[in-house]
Amino acid sequence: MPEVSQDLRVPWEEDPGDLYEHAPCGYLTTLPDGTIVRVNQTFLAWTGYERSELVGRKRFRDLLSPGDKIYHETHYAPLLSMQGDVHEVAFDVVCADRRRLPTLVNSVLGRDPAGHPRAIRTMVFDATERRGYEMELLKARRTAEASELRVRALQQVVAELSAAPSAAEVAAAVVRAPAAAFDAAFCNVWLIDPDRDQLTAVASTNPDGPARDDIPCSSSRPVAEVARRGSLHAVPTIAEAEEHFPELADTMRRTGVRSVVLLPLTTGFAGETIGAEVLGVLSFGFTEERVLDDPELSVVRLLGHQAGQALDRARLYDDAGRREARAMFLAETTRALEEPYRLMPRARNLVERLVPAIAEWAAVRLQIGPAGLLADAGGPAPDQVRLAERVAIVVANGKAEFTDVGADPDCAVLPLTAGGKVLGTLALRMAPGRRTAAAEAAFLSDLADRAGLALENARLYEQERAIARTLQRSLLAGDLPSDPRFAVETHYQAAAQDLEVGGDWFDAFLITPDKLAVVVGDVVGRGIDAATTMGQLRSAIRALASAEAGPARLLERLDRFVDRVESARMATVAYAEINLTTNEMTYACAGHLPPLLTEPGGSPRYLLDGRSGAIGSRAGSTARIEHRVPLSPGSRLLLYTDGLIERRTRPIDKGFEVLARTYAGRRDSPLPGLTKGLAQTLVGGDHPDDVCLLCLSLGTEDRLERSIGADPVQIALLRKDLRGWLVSHDVDDDSTQAVLLACSEAVANAIEHGYRNDPFGIVDVTATISAAAIEVEVTDRGNWKGPTGEVSRGRGLRLIRQVMDQVNFDRRDGTTVTMRRTRREAR
Repeated sequence: MPEVSQDLRVPWEEDPGDLYEHAPCGYLTTLPDGTIVRVNQTFLAWTGYERSELVGRKRFRDLLSPGDKIYHETHYAPLLSMQGDVHEVAFDVVCADRRRLPTLVNSVLGRDPAGHPRAIRTMVFDATERRGYEMELLKARRTAEASELRVRALQQVVAELSAAPSAAEVAAAVVRAPAAAFDAAFCNVWLIDPDRDQLTAVASTNPDGPARDDIPCSSSRPVAEVARRGSLHAVPTIAEAEEHFPELADTMRRTGVRSVVLLPLTTGFAGETIGAEVLGVLSFGFTEERVLDDPELSVVRLLGHQAGQALDRARLYDDAGRREARAMFLAETTRALEEPYRLMPRARNLVERLVPAIAEWAAVRLQIGPAGLLADAGGPAPDQVRLAERVAIVVANGKAEFTDVGADPDCAVLPLTAGGKVLGTLALRMAPGRRTAAAEAAFLSDLADRAGLALENARLYEQERAIARTLQRSLLAGDLPSDPRFAVETHYQAAAQDLEVGGDWFDAFLITPDKLAVVVGDVVGRGIDAATTMGQLRSAIRALASAEAGPARLLERLDRFVDRVESARMATVAYAEINLTTNEMTYACAGHLPPLLTEPGGSPRYLLDGRSGAIGSRAGSTARIEHRVPLSPGSRLLLYTDGLIERRTRPIDKGFEVLARTYAGRRDSPLPGLTKGLAQTLVGGDHPDDVCLLCLSLGTEDRLERSIGADPVQIALLRKDLRGWLVSHDVDDDSTQAVLLACSEAVANAIEHGYRNDPFGIVDVTATISAAAIEVEVTDRGNWKGPTGEVSRGRGLRLIRQVMDQVNFDRRDGTTVTMRRTRREAR
């Protein structure tokens, strides 16, 4: 055998020219600039060119595709020049029939002895099959990458779904999945609302958010059909949509969508259909036609089941949270209804708590009184005719109505009952986006039951409170004495939040025609016993008062009286007797707060003499003392109970200071309304204790000076005060009526024109009297100029000139109207 290192001789002669022309690869010889100077038959057969078309006419790069020409210039040619050879460079050769032939190219640069480039020898291999293998491998790789991407996207969604506690958060997580897993152009999520039997769009990849498009579950729209069928529908083309869902095809044409997937979100595990409940629908689409393969459809189905299970968990979570919130609302509402004692405040409290927390409109109608009571909140209100019909039905049968076939289908009417009796009705319309009234039937019924009981308790409270107040007022002094030498103003204000009657009282009576007695007292305790004891003490004081006894002796007799009436022990009394002839007052205080006296031109002062212990107290000395004090004409004496000044938040001295300051500020106010004004200022309408006041104005003032606020209501009080002053001076009736009319008109003009933009203005009234005439001055410091700059004269000026003899105006500092009326006897 020949040596392996030696060439074996074939049994036939090889022609070198034939080897070149028909080699299993293409050969090209080109000049350094790429011009083809030689090409073998194999290359010509592959490309379809004639030799005459290439040799001397084409450069190698002229045969390449546009992209490969760029690569030839930027990579191939520089590498060949630097290295002298290149290997396995992939080029697409453009054949004579314009098809592309994938090739691998090896080239060698030949040089002359001087090292200058002489020729390029290029070997070209057909890479068609290799390129196919590469494309298959690339496709498989891309498929694997896409599958991995979908799995990662699904894993991410599953992780987000496991942490999503509410249906809205589940929808927000699901709506992002199709874009991440399938490059979907859009995605929408609808959830089924079983209360309203409809699908509601809750999430969308649309930048503007989901369109509020509620679809009835019975609709023929594709989303509703998928929800009813519970099966996946992939619509790859508009033509297929036209066949199965014509309405969807129209939408796809309008929006530029070419493929759509409709996926039901179901409970249960993947692959299960029996017993699975559809909770929503996921729809996503593509702007190009897209056919999902089986692995992709499997991922889509798995996404639907994962989302359905998450929705099921969220639904249970939402139900638990809703029940907890409803329970808290019921508890808080029950407590809130107990705070106000009165009926209408409780009714208003109820509707204000319902709107907007539960409903957008609510109304409570109570069958109390001839016209009934109404409290409502929110809006707009439903049709009143239809609502009245439903209210009448509920009141008649005592059964709630949660649905209506009229214009307000979600307006519920519930009876408010207590003890089997229908007290009224609660009507409400649920807020948009909330559950329907029928779905909340159990909660609303429980709320109506609690509200009915609270309102019935308030009604009973008001009924018993009215009875108690009537009893208490019947025990207070009736008609007070009337005498031109004095005037008495009283005020009683019961505790705002106490049903029981108290033991505070006042009284004023004439012991003799020239001796007046005034008294204010307070019995310890509350209730019927305190009220009856108060009545006994008031009667005892009237019985024990005499012209000879005096205050100290009367209190001593009361001490002996309480030995027989134990409930009157420790009662406090402020008692005073006024001699109307000498204007001298004798007073005594048995454990009571000191009277407050104001004399003309002086500051208020407390009368701190004549003090001793409470009635029936056995501690210390049992002797009673009294004190005498002269009173000037026009003096005012204020007697009061502890509810006026005592507060738990401040010392008693501070209360005395506040009362004196407030009383001083009203020293020039008309006596009518003075005690009520003091009570409103110092205690207001909401106070824990009874308040009782008595103000005595003694003697006839030679000069009447009053100041009232710029409030037309004050005019009536001023008239009453001025009338008493004129009568006490024996002014004839014609002159009295004329002065009252003129003064009222002048004050009204000052309020209307001088203080039209100043509700805090003060009008000063001064009246003097002589044997010949009555003169009245009305002064204000307002601006009588109207919008045009003209001085307003007031519409009552003509009337004033008719009834008064002289009328003068002074506008140097505000406006002063001086009016004079001659008395009848002077005429």
